[in-house]
Amino acid sequence: MLRSAIHDASVVTVEFDTGTQARFHAIWLRDNALDPDTRAPGNGQRLITIGDIPADVSVSTADVINGDLSVTFQPEGKTATFPADWLADHVYDCDRAQDTGRIAPGITTWERGIGAPSGDWTEVHAKPAAKRDWLAAVAEFGFAKLTGGPTEPESLLKVADLFGYVRETNYGPYFEVRTEVNPTNLAYTGLGLQAHTDNPYRDPVPTLQILYCLENSAEGGDSIVVDGFRAAEKLRDQNPEGFALLTGYPARFEYKGSDGVWLRSRRPMIELSPDGELVGIRFNNRSSAPFVDVPFDQMEAYYAAYRQLGEIIDDPAMGVSFKLEPGESFIVDNTRVLHARLGYSGAGSRWLQGCYADKDGLLSTLAAMEMAQPEAAE
Repeated sequence: MLRSAIHDASVVTVEFDTGTQARFHAIWLRDNALDPDTRAPGNGQRLITIGDIPADVSVSTADVINGDLSVTFQPEGKTATFPADWLADHVYDCDRAQDTGRIAPGITTWERGIGAPSGDWTEVHAKPAAKRDWLAAVAEFGFAKLTGGPTEPESLLKVADLFGYVRETNYGPYFEVRTEVNPTNLAYTGLGLQAHTDNPYRDPVPTLQILYCLENSAEGGDSIVVDGFRAAEKLRDQNPEGFALLTGYPARFEYKGSDGVWLRSRRPMIELSPDGELVGIRFNNRSSAPFVDVPFDQMEAYYAAYRQLGEIIDDPAMGVSFKLEPGESFIVDNTRVLHARLGYSGAGSRWLQGCYADKDGLLSTLAAMEMAQPEAAE
């Protein structure tokens, strides 16, 4: 509820029943009006362009009516109502965190010892609350397992169906992870793999990866996941100058392992939003191309920071390890969580299938379920 509103031609100042105040510009309020001439009923999409709003837009009246804000704009003579709760959710007249490398709200960084968040295949498919909790774990921690699934090939596609769609690449809708003769990618060998994010040579990268186990009787081959955001936090705290180098200059990544494919990207290893929030990690020793965008006098320090980040990532205290059993899978946020594999022997068999998907689908599904929380909890 609102207690009061005062205004001049360009700004409306409101006081909420909590005693807090917030200012809103006339142009902002007009652009965000909620009436059916401005926003499409049903989907809420905006029906006007910025050019449709008069450049000299101003506020002629601003009143509190039944606890909400009623504003009349000139020269249109248009009146719009803004619910108090809506205004409270969209306040921008406030101090905002500007710490470089900060973590977004709702994300929890971790190291070894947290235990792998997990969901049960049957429950996640049958119970909305279980599905919501599993999706929420992926959003918060950047990874989660799924246990008790079928062992038929292509079962991983049903994991993606829980929240979105498979992102097809040059590897196909999905790919096989098992030993091959003359492999096109080192993932298709029994070699151990350093913790890495997948496909850093794409722009944009696939934001989710699913790995699904069909057979795993070989000795070794444990999966390891590492929180790249926690690694970045450690580098930021231990070596602020090195952190600034890895965020301030683009690295280069490249893949051309099969005919007709030459993928390249130019992005920082540690990516920040314009206001300093940590938004992504690209780290993959196999796919790094020569760094040519770092000034000569910064290159040695850049490499020192790169080495230090690698040492943090390789620290056994950073990783959560587990050996997938047939019918088990795990999903990682490929913009954040690195995954690794211990080497495995030629005896027995190890067969996983992998695919990519997009995080926006997962976050959209989760947000819709949280909005309908009473139904999701049934």
